[in-house]
Amino acid sequence: MNFFKKNVINFEDKYFGVDLGDLFVKVLQLESDGAHDRIRSYAVAPIPAGSMEEGRIVDKQKVAAALRSAVAGVGPKKINTKKAFCSLPESKVFLRVISIPNMEQSEIGEAIKWEIEASIPLSVDQVYYDWQLIGNFAGKQNILTVAISKEIIDDLLEVFELAGIEVHGLEAESIATARSLINGSTEEGRVSLIVDLGSRRTNFVVAEDNLPFFSSSIPFSSNGVTDAIAKTLGINNEEAEKIKISQGVGCCHDDDSVFNSIRSYLEGLSVEIEKTIDFYQNINTVSKDVDRIIICGGASLKGLVPYLAKRLGHGICIGDPWVNLDFGSRLPIINKERSLQFATAIGLAMRKKDYENRH
Repeated sequence: MNFFKKNVINFEDKYFGVDLGDLFVKVLQLESDGAHDRIRSYAVAPIPAGSMEEGRIVDKQKVAAALRSAVAGVGPKKINTKKAFCSLPESKVFLRVISIPNMEQSEIGEAIKWEIEASIPLSVDQVYYDWQLIGNFAGKQNILTVAISKEIIDDLLEVFELAGIEVHGLEAESIATARSLINGSTEEGRVSLIVDLGSRRTNFVVAEDNLPFFSSSIPFSSNGVTDAIAKTLGINNEEAEKIKISQGVGCCHDDDSVFNSIRSYLEGLSVEIEKTIDFYQNINTVSKDVDRIIICGGASLKGLVPYLAKRLGHGICIGDPWVNLDFGSRLPIINKERSLQFATAIGLAMRKKDYENRH
């Protein structure tokens, strides 16, 4: 055994990731033996119905209790820190890349302030915002900006305090998800569209290299697929859910009853993907195409990737949340299919203390 490659005593601060959604909270902590990565702890816990609505916290006590339950229920080891990086609800985040003329560092903050206020439906004093310089092009500085309502943040911080968790950082779901799904060492110059399928909504993230360029949300959801199957086939939602899990989108044939029950719903998703790609190509400063579409999320449907590949004529793949981690000869304790549910939590857990070069 080579002890020179093992962190026998680790004095570095430790953190874990918390992905807080409307229906579930997912927590995950990574650790390293000096040579390879390991999943130290992970868990998922339900959030009581009505406690979260579209990213807003409705019942702070119940959400805090769900957080405590998730942390208490982790395995295979206990989480060994109270410090966490937490996700921000994508539907409430204003994220975009802006370009401003080259200027002194001291002037950038004021320029960004006015750019943000001009592009969001809230006044700048109603939001918390942050930014990161991501490059220069044609005499301009490209800057990733993120803004979110102060009310959302303040409620979130209060809930984490109630749960006994120290929030070390907050991050948009899109940034964390891109960090886990896009290979940071081999994807330079590539443009990816991440389609994150959820129980209540689907998030789109267009990323250049491994940084989001912009994000958006649409109402396409796993629950919507279940409702469509139930309504068309005249069955209850419990039976429809079983059909959805076992058959997915069906056989994609005209005589397939499952496919026909959700055909218009799938077409709506396809059209929104096309609109998102067109929008990106119209607003970016350099003529770039989307190289691939990455499917992730806990609500991914069996047969969806081949359906979208045929419908869109585009390269599509299932995301791999472990692509930036090295587990050596061991397989991660969360299998690849289930790991898609944890893509955001994994990205948060991967974030290091000095990950961003702050202004």
